[in-house]
This record gives sequence, C-alpha cells and structure tokens, in this order.
Amino acid sequence: MKLKQTFMIAALAFGLGIPAWAQSAPIADAPAPATPAVAPAPPVSQAESEAASSSAVQMIEGFKDTDIKFDLNELLDILRDHRHEGWVLAAYPDPRTSQPLIGAGFSLDLPAREHPQSDPLNPHPFLEPSSAELWQAAGFDPARLDDLLKVFYERRREWSKRTWRRHLFSLPAQISDDEAMQLIRVGAIQAIYNAHAYCRNFDQMTGPQQMAMAQLVYQMGVNLEHFNAFLATINPGPGPRAATVETPMFVEASQNIPATLDQSPEYWLSVQKSLTGSQWAHKYRSRAISVIAMLDPAYRDDPTAAEQRVGAVLRPAVVHRRHGHAVATRQVATTTRRGHAHKAGRSTRAHSRKRA
Repeated sequence: MKLKQTFMIAALAFGLGIPAWAQSAPIADAPAPATPAVAPAPPVSQAESEAASSSAVQMIEGFKDTDIKFDLNELLDILRDHRHEGWVLAAYPDPRTSQPLIGAGFSLDLPAREHPQSDPLNPHPFLEPSSAELWQAAGFDPARLDDLLKVFYERRREWSKRTWRRHLFSLPAQISDDEAMQLIRVGAIQAIYNAHAYCRNFDQMTGPQQMAMAQLVYQMGVNLEHFNAFLATINPGPGPRAATVETPMFVEASQNIPATLDQSPEYWLSVQKSLTGSQWAHKYRSRAISVIAMLDPAYRDDPTAAEQRVGAVLRPAVVHRRHGHAVATRQVATTTRRGHAHKAGRSTRAHSRKRA
C-alpha cells in the first residue's frame, strides 16, 4: 500500500468519522443509542478473565481453513485495503467515540460483552471477548498493550482533533505491519465465528456469501443486531425477527423451516434489498456494493456484473446543504469546457438575483 494513498484515505476516514471494526454500526436500520462517555471497564475476577481469555484463544486456535468456503487471506486483504479502512501503526482515536484504535481499526480497550443468542433455532453462541483478550489471543504480551494505551491516553488528554490529524502519520510505529495483519486475522476469525450465530444456514452458503457475512460482522460488530429486516430475511421461518417483516414470503416460510438454504435468485434478491434500503448502504455505498454483490448466487461467475446490478439500484446518499439544497455525493465526470461552465455558473447566479 502506498503511503500517500493510505494518508489520503485514513485522513478522510478520520475527518468523516468512518467507523471501526466492533466499535459501532455506521448507520443502522434502527437508531442506535448515543455513545456514552469513555469509561474504564468494570473490574472482573481473575477467574472470569482467564475463562474469557481461554475462550478467545480456543476460538483462534480452533479455526481451520476447512471451516469456511473462501480463502481467509483474501478476506484479510480486503479488510486491509486502503479503500475500506485506514492503516495506522500507532494508537489513534476513533473519530466518533475517541476510543483507541490501531492498524485497520482494531479496538484496543473494549471490555468483554455479553451477547445472548436470541434465536432459539440457532444453537451457535456469540463470542465477544475484550480487546485485551483478543490481543493475547494474537500472541502479544499484555504488558505491551498497557504501555501502548498509556501513551495514547497521555496524548489524548493534551491533543485536539486537529493535532491528531496533523500528527497521525508521523507517530512512531507501535506495532509492525505483520502484527497489524495478525490483529486483522484475529478479528476476522471472530467475525466468522459470530457470523454462524447471526445466520442459521451459514455452512450452506457459497464462499462469497460467507465472506459477505463475515465482512458485515467485522464492520458492525454487535450493532448488526439493528438490521432486523436483513436478519429476518437471512433466517427464514419462525424466529425472534420473523414477525418484524410482514410479507407473504415470510408467512409461508414460518410454517416450516427449509431443510436446505434457498439459492434461487429471487430469494437472494430479497436478501440484497433488505440491505440496499439501509442508511449504511447509502452512506458507505462503495463498500456496501462490494459486500452486497457477494450475496448474489451468481457472483462467482461474474463478480463485476453482480456489483453492477447492485450499483444500479443503490443510489448515493444525499447531503443536505445549509440553504436547503440537496446534492448527491456521487462525483459526476463532465466534459464541459471550463469557459462554458464558468459562463453557466455566472448565468445561474444572475438568474437567482433576478428572481430574488
């Protein structure tokens, strides 16, 4: 990855508030509660800490390439891609929550969280260990994380957001590129583990569909729970979310659970529509197109065509300006000559003054 490209993308992410993995959903179907002030995690007993850490380590060590139908390294390359995440080798604050992140948005101080399985038809549990437990599962010294956080909190007390932006890429590296990739790998394996808990039929999905689910979990963490329409569609039949989607398809599906996952184009088009209508998809259009397209059963045959089909229906978000004008975020290339464009702009302003 080139440094200039990384600087531009990560600086843009910092300024716009692009969310990080397991931190919060970008924009969910249902409004998320306001982010509380950063507070230290509640103390836990040594037995509880060791048990949670052991679960995280077992999750990482127990992962096998044969557990999934896609190449894990391909997913890691996507998650590291400068078009999707920043890449900073020193701890920096999340633009929205000010919590410390590193690498491709790995959270450094999240506490362990309970994430109960609300679907009685899905026996797979969720696993939400703390950042410290995932750090240890990656094979890193816990004392090193403490030192890293100490430096971060000292800087955060003294630096403004503008100072952070100015120094973001001149900070001395606190981890190496290889270590940052190891953190991505740990996060990706956790996302795959929890994707099973979000989707009853994860094992029956195609490789691209599994990768799409893993990316959704990686990017949104526990806030994927807000996407009720999507989760009800991906888990047809009776369940805690089925009643939230009132369509004939779900009324019929609630009679019995299909023995095999429906791979008809019609079914997966409904799954895609449940995401394309979300605020997340419109706000992060480029990322959403690549993820949603992977849900298409025909994606493997022609990825470009699958992305074009999604892009044709997923319109850019609209930015409302101060004076009430709405402008789409899509950048439209123009062949108009500069002189003509200037003249047109002058004519428009004159017409506006005349109307006023």
